[in-house]
Amino acid sequence: MPTAKRQKKSASSQPPKNPTPAAATVSVLEGESEFAQLAKQHWLKTAKRAAKVKVKNDVLKEDIWDPLEREKFPVASLLSLESLQILESYLWPGYNDQSSNHHVLLIVLIVNAKRREHLETWSILEDRPDDFSTFFRRVLSMSLDRSLSVLIRTQIISFIIFAFQSLDRALVRKECAPLVSISIWHNLATEKKREERLAQSNNLRKAWRAASKRYDAGDEPTKARLRFDRSWLYTLALDFLSLLYAENTGKEGLLYCERVVEFLCDLQSQLPTRRYVNFLLQDLHIIPAARQSPLFNAEDSGLLRDLLALFTHYTQFTIDDQTGHQQSRTEAYDQHCSNLANLQRIALRHFKDKLTVLALSNYASIDTRNELENLLAPLTGEELVQLAMLLDLRTSYPESTGLAVDRKFLLEILASTFERRKTFQETASEMDVLPNEQNIFDESLLRTDSYDGSHPLAIPKLNLQYLSVGDFLWRSLILYRCESFYSLRTHIEDVLRRLKPEMAKSGATAFSGFSKMALSISKPTITEVLPALVGDDKPAAVRAEITIDVRRLGENVRREWESLRPDDVVFLLAVDASTSQKTSRGHTSEAQKLGLVSLRSAEVVQILDDKGRAVRDASAYFDGHGRSPVRRLRLKLDSAMYKYDMQRVSAGKPDIYEDINLVVRRSGRENNFKPILDSIKTLTVSEVPLVSWLHEVFLGYGDPAGASYKQLSNRLKKVNYRDTFLDWQHLIESFPGKIIEPGEGVTGSFGKGSFGPPYVLESVDRPAEESVAKSSKKRRRDAEPALLAEIETLKVSTYKPLNNGPYPVDLPKLNTVRFTPAQIEAIISGTQPGLTVVVGPPGTGKTDVATQIINNIYHNFPEQRTLLIAHSNQALNQLFAKIVALDIDERHLLRLGHGEEELGSEGNFSKHGRVESFLENRDGHLQEVTRLAASMGAPGAHGNSAETAGYFNSVYVEPAWSKFSYVASSTETTAGDLIAAFPFHVYFSNAPQPLFPPDVDRAVILEIAQGCYRHIARIFSDLADALPFEILRRDREKANYLLTNEARIIAMTSTHAAIRRGEIAQLGFHYENVVMEEAAQITEIENFIPLAMQKPKDGKNPLQRVVLCGDHLQNSPIIQNLAFRDFASLEQSLFSRLVQLGVPTITLDQQGRARPSIAKLYQWRYPQLTNLPHVESTDEFLAANAGFKYDYQFINVRDYKGKGEMEPMPHFIQNLGEAEYAVAVYQYMRLLGYPASKISILTTYAGQRALIRDVLAHRCAQNPIFGLPKIVATVDKYQGEQNDYIILSLTRTSKVGYLRDIRRLTVALSRARLGLYILGRRDVFEGCYELRQAFELLLSRPDKLTLVTGELWPAQRLLQSDADAPVSGEAVMEGVEHLGQYVYEMTQTRIAQLNGEQGAIAGEVMALEDDMEVRDLQQIPEEEEDGADAEAVVEAVEGEEI
Repeated sequence: MPTAKRQKKSASSQPPKNPTPAAATVSVLEGESEFAQLAKQHWLKTAKRAAKVKVKNDVLKEDIWDPLEREKFPVASLLSLESLQILESYLWPGYNDQSSNHHVLLIVLIVNAKRREHLETWSILEDRPDDFSTFFRRVLSMSLDRSLSVLIRTQIISFIIFAFQSLDRALVRKECAPLVSISIWHNLATEKKREERLAQSNNLRKAWRAASKRYDAGDEPTKARLRFDRSWLYTLALDFLSLLYAENTGKEGLLYCERVVEFLCDLQSQLPTRRYVNFLLQDLHIIPAARQSPLFNAEDSGLLRDLLALFTHYTQFTIDDQTGHQQSRTEAYDQHCSNLANLQRIALRHFKDKLTVLALSNYASIDTRNELENLLAPLTGEELVQLAMLLDLRTSYPESTGLAVDRKFLLEILASTFERRKTFQETASEMDVLPNEQNIFDESLLRTDSYDGSHPLAIPKLNLQYLSVGDFLWRSLILYRCESFYSLRTHIEDVLRRLKPEMAKSGATAFSGFSKMALSISKPTITEVLPALVGDDKPAAVRAEITIDVRRLGENVRREWESLRPDDVVFLLAVDASTSQKTSRGHTSEAQKLGLVSLRSAEVVQILDDKGRAVRDASAYFDGHGRSPVRRLRLKLDSAMYKYDMQRVSAGKPDIYEDINLVVRRSGRENNFKPILDSIKTLTVSEVPLVSWLHEVFLGYGDPAGASYKQLSNRLKKVNYRDTFLDWQHLIESFPGKIIEPGEGVTGSFGKGSFGPPYVLESVDRPAEESVAKSSKKRRRDAEPALLAEIETLKVSTYKPLNNGPYPVDLPKLNTVRFTPAQIEAIISGTQPGLTVVVGPPGTGKTDVATQIINNIYHNFPEQRTLLIAHSNQALNQLFAKIVALDIDERHLLRLGHGEEELGSEGNFSKHGRVESFLENRDGHLQEVTRLAASMGAPGAHGNSAETAGYFNSVYVEPAWSKFSYVASSTETTAGDLIAAFPFHVYFSNAPQPLFPPDVDRAVILEIAQGCYRHIARIFSDLADALPFEILRRDREKANYLLTNEARIIAMTSTHAAIRRGEIAQLGFHYENVVMEEAAQITEIENFIPLAMQKPKDGKNPLQRVVLCGDHLQNSPIIQNLAFRDFASLEQSLFSRLVQLGVPTITLDQQGRARPSIAKLYQWRYPQLTNLPHVESTDEFLAANAGFKYDYQFINVRDYKGKGEMEPMPHFIQNLGEAEYAVAVYQYMRLLGYPASKISILTTYAGQRALIRDVLAHRCAQNPIFGLPKIVATVDKYQGEQNDYIILSLTRTSKVGYLRDIRRLTVALSRARLGLYILGRRDVFEGCYELRQAFELLLSRPDKLTLVTGELWPAQRLLQSDADAPVSGEAVMEGVEHLGQYVYEMTQTRIAQLNGEQGAIAGEVMALEDDMEVRDLQQIPEEEEDGADAEAVVEAVEGEEI
């Protein structure tokens, strides 16, 4: 091995002796911006900071506020100030109750900037709650200050919106709760109206009296505060109305109104804030007043109108504001009829002459807006006012609002109050789930393309709390539909961009480009239109055919088209290149600009060959010789859209099916939106029976611990934990602070270590008694004596496991994991009924815990079924492989979905595989039956079938065993008599001998005999289970029987559960338990669907247990669209929401994955996380990494060839220097003997992943010395995985990017077991406030790669306690060129060695090494879609910052 050439060291190769914590990035500080210079001068000083920060008001006003105000508070400037840590280091430390208004407003602006970047904010302000209270009060006062500009008040409203979205924080909740309390009812139009509402509920009356007493008991400052609290929302609403009716509102005023409506939507969409607010807002007639306003009806107010429609939905949501009871459709209609009856009574009593028709009409004839307005037309303006007053409706507003209550306004109030409104179920049932050119180009959806946080969006948000289960499902349906249509639209735009539609000379549209996802076709042929079903108005089915020609496609692309399956969705497009220039204004999408005229969706029914013959196995059929390249697709069209299209034709408009000229497909993973939307829609329009014990916790109300097993009445007193505990000492260690007592029948050896597993634990209820303790003179006065009842007592008993037979296969497979106390707590909770939330930091054994919970449930409750859910096939396979290794009968395991083929076990656990397994097991058992019959001398073909075997069992086997049992029942029978009477000696002659050991007593003989019979009985039991598979003929019937009758543990991904929910529920499948692995990576709707995959059983949902395992501090579900991810919180999981709500969690607190030194990089995220003993004592964790001085190191990578990060296409970020460095480190490790399978290369961006793959292909793939690493992946895709050595490329050189989300950094740092080498730009990352704790550790070591020469893997050197202590043979790499030269010389040395040993191989390597001396890589050209790496482009935005 050559000696490394030492280049001249620079100062940056050594860690700074006194690093400045949380310093801003050097690139920012060295810039010319005034803010950067201010930061260096006032709060980012290199000298030690003063204990008390003094804020200079002139600096705030003249140097910060004024420049921002002149530029109208530009986002870039605010983000620059935020990155300079002005809030953490200057504004908040220097705030007090004497601070200026500009100081307060700057805090508001920076908090909004942090929220925009999804950065932690409230924890910065929590250290001084009193100061936060005064600050918040000042913000509220400013929100009503009309002397402030509308732009500033918009920022204040944004801050208040953020506060009300953070009610899980006690600091914020304390300030926000009084603003929406019952005291706001002081602002109702009349006291009569308030009294009538208070009379409806005793709880309301009590709350009102309590508020009144609190006011009366307060001093004058307290009363002033309470008056402000109860009038704040009322004043804000009036201010909003006045702006709606003001002249020349302008864009800034419009944005303010949009933000206010967003805020009102947030208040109305959660029960705690809605409870009293809804009544006040309806009293103020916000909806009719807004509809009549000039601003609402202005041309540019489309977003405001959409927001008001969303506000109307929440305001009119059919729910009891006090109890939270969601009204059924019948109850909602009854309430509507009750309101109409009241209107009719008043009309008849006071306006009999003019409103007789109204008073005497039936409800259905007067509940529309037009009918009401016509019937009320005879009334004069004064009479309308009188009618409104009699109905307790507000008829006047303060003059400051500028709102005139005229006749038109009163009619709008009355019509909106009494018209019949659709329920959310009715709205959802009318919603289409298949895309067309209208819904995918809907204006509200197009707005999400340009979302940057500056404007709200008219889409629902996923909150911490929901009004009802139906409300949650409605929001999920809207958001998932929007996200699906957005994804489809971007796909179609990409396809059309590649196809390059243009006008041909003939005047038709031609496609000069190519896309593997689309084919040009002639118009579809409508083959069948079935008449509508009874009660429906659209065709029952519409079928069509299209013809595709695949002769010009490459082999891979052709196979993809031929892999279309029934129920796959394809898209029929009409593209007209001549229209591409006519749609350049407004919210026009790229697809419309490229000529898209219409879009229709269709489901594949069948694939036919050119002669019309059905093709069942496309791959086998079309691989035959002489097959035609023409395929015919039989499709099912969207009936509703077909009806609409035919109505257009009847009206004289063109038939769009005549113009369709393109068919587009999507990959299977992306094309499952329709069945998922169907599942969500079905749940939304139905009465979802969520199990009662989970209902309130799911919605976010009541006691967060209400679903914990300790709070449930069906808690199990006694549970058999079998092999959970390895020995007595393990049992004792697992229950610190608890009393362990021996159960009945336990011998005196209890407590001496001979009391072995299996253990049965029983909880003991004790009376409350004071524990006996030694007296102490130092006892504190306020110390209460401990009660024995408060200390949980467990009674432990054991039993002898049954002998299941003499063969090795009969021995149970036992757990070997020595669970920690936290893991035991999680296992106990998961085995009990109720909700269990297990937080598993990296390497803490979440999968082992989930597996043992399933194992315990399986053996304790043999009649119950368990649904096993994971976010990906990879995660599910890991969990399933561990289940297979436990003592669980494989015939009870079932794996649904398409990932089973990757499962690394011998068995096939898919539906098809399980059926085959049953039949294979049947054949083996029948051979055993034949052998058994021969051993017993029973004539006949008993092993022909499961049925004949059953007869043999009842005629021969059971009588023989009964005879033996009779002999054994006699107390006078000796051991020899039992052996002689045993009827199966010949059959068990192939078992380990002797079957009955000599010199054993009678009890042992009897136990062995019973074990032998259990072995035989299990054969006949398995054959009885296989009998239906002999009777059923169709594969589908066999598979469904397996699911509903045989399987007890059913595993599938969350996506597969959503896709097949309706089909599975329709089969009558029932289950009692749900276990979700990596639940924090599953979207909330996909968390919910597995809880609702069954119909009620005897009127009840049989679900008893829900176990969620995950880590909310690691990655959340990946959502591509920024608007849905950040604004609507679609990335929220049920797991993370429950944690935020305070639901009790069990946090696993000992990691066994990584070296303690590497674990420290992320242990700051988990304060209680410690290390298991083996990572501190075993050789592999004590040994150094061969060739490296450090086990982890951050390596500062400067610009390579004058370039840092590059972005060859949007969001496709690459860094050639880091890519070359990562490959060079990998080559170096391979030259030292590191196995390629132990090395993974991770990147933070998909573009960098593609670049590293190309560099590896260029330098390593064909070279036997190097080969390829185990995987090159993005951090997001690698969650849940691990490897011994990780090379991580951070990629960014201009800004931190999405790694400011510390969840992703946590994942990135926790994948390595033994070695972690991070490539990045120090200047960018060292000053990031959010990442400071990790980078303080990383940058405490030199930032230049330090190698150790003369070592080969595995190293004999041990890691030193002092990581910086000198090591013999150190060599510092000054950069990628230096490392490249060193690796090149090592490679030449290695080749020389091979020349003497294996000349042929060396010659091959020499040919490949000719281009390695100069490490250069030409820029990778952008590949066409049919290239090998097209997937990299498609996934470029995965985990990207947009």
